[in-house]
Amino acid sequence: MTDTSTINTLKAHLALNVSNVEGSIEFYKKMLGIEPSKVRIGYAKFDVQNPPLNLTLNENPFRGSGALSHLGIQVASTEDVLAMKSRWEEQGLVPRDEMQTTCCYAVQDKTWVSDPDGNEWEVFVVLQDNLPEGIAKSADASCCTPTFVGIGGKETEVKTACC
Repeated sequence: MTDTSTINTLKAHLALNVSNVEGSIEFYKKMLGIEPSKVRIGYAKFDVQNPPLNLTLNENPFRGSGALSHLGIQVASTEDVLAMKSRWEEQGLVPRDEMQTTCCYAVQDKTWVSDPDGNEWEVFVVLQDNLPEGIAKSADASCCTPTFVGIGGKETEVKTACC
């Protein structure tokens, strides 16, 4: 059996297929608050220090959405959630909040933004975890159900994902 305790992990890597790398670069610059560390035709890399993440964007034509539910960053406090929300608003992004929401058998405060391809990112704090199934069941079912919002005068489905 191999001993994995000596592996020095640097950071997680996430590669996203995007329909338009230029538009996605602009979104992620605003969302992450940093410039990409590498840009090539159809490709961009963001070397995020906090949280440690190697995020790459790969321009790759696709239809609809894939199996990805959503992406998230867990933070330490509601103040951190609100600070990220403020930073996103200052960058012109439009976050949506779910405060004191019961999802995934936990009470959470969170804020969300969607990238140009509809990938949803949440920043969240877990306030109370491991709720019994009977308490959280109805709320958990609804947090995984799509919601609808008015965008440009018409109603558009917005994915709402459970963590």
